[in-house]
Amino acid sequence: MADEHRLRLEELHALIVEILVAHNTARENAERVATALVAAEADGQKGHGASRVPSYAAQARSGKVDGHAVPEATRLGDSAAIIDARDGFAYPAIELAQRTLMDALATAPVAVTSLRNSHHSGVVAHHVEPIARAGCIAISVCNTPQAIAPWGGNRGLFGTNPIGFAAPRADHPPLVIDMSLSKVARGKINVAAQAGAPIPPDWAFDADGNPTTDAQAAMAGTMAPIGDAKGAQLALMVEILAAALSASCFGFEASSYFTAEGPPPRAGQFLLALDPGPFSEGRFGNRLEDLLAAIEAQPSARLPGQRRHALRAKAKRDGVAIPRGLYEQLVSLHG
Repeated sequence: MADEHRLRLEELHALIVEILVAHNTARENAERVATALVAAEADGQKGHGASRVPSYAAQARSGKVDGHAVPEATRLGDSAAIIDARDGFAYPAIELAQRTLMDALATAPVAVTSLRNSHHSGVVAHHVEPIARAGCIAISVCNTPQAIAPWGGNRGLFGTNPIGFAAPRADHPPLVIDMSLSKVARGKINVAAQAGAPIPPDWAFDADGNPTTDAQAAMAGTMAPIGDAKGAQLALMVEILAAALSASCFGFEASSYFTAEGPPPRAGQFLLALDPGPFSEGRFGNRLEDLLAAIEAQPSARLPGQRRHALRAKAKRDGVAIPRGLYEQLVSLHG
């Protein structure tokens, strides 16, 4: 289409790396960030993909995110650790957390990490899927800058606070569940705002608390939670696990992921993994398949995450299309 530009995944990865390096980011960190953003594009999660590059670059340039930070792990025992992202990009810290968990699971059935001083953590499915591919169950929760008001309130207090879950399957890709606690991810509204496109009226509220179809007004307002009061309560749970547990900033304290101004957001993440074998006496795989077969036996029912695999295969074959205006912006940032 005339209003889109298509790139191979390798081309997009290389472009993102060079932009971030040019904006005060260590190449090793830039490579990890680019891998995460390109994976998001390939999965169809554009709100966590290339659209993030301009704000990431601006924040690395201003120092709001430290592009040279190296995350640190502090052990709390054989199966628990604190990961300090040190005000850098979240992706290197998440990779360190994944490695730490898998090392711990070699000798313990459960392992947990708490991440602090972190940043935008992207597609939460990508936190848990590699752990499930290694044969373990994983859960990830992340708090984000304020976006959702407490139920009955009128000011954003919680983030969209995504939750990720993955379980291993013997002869299939892992079962992966990835959901934001807003009706849609805030990144989708950011993409609409960049494109000047409207949004559905049940996605968000403006600054006065009124439903809006204006993406720009929604970015200045609050997000509608899934399930009304129940979604707001889940968002509170995530704030506690991700931010209170790691002594990170709560959503209402964290600075925006979209602007270069202000202090580092210092968000928190929580990642837990467990080996299902000892708990189920080796029967977990068969029991999971019984459950999933019962789901698929119902007409039109499908398992979570199935669309993702088809999109990945298509992106690997055909590349991904990004809005032409965004592509031109990326080229200008590349210099």
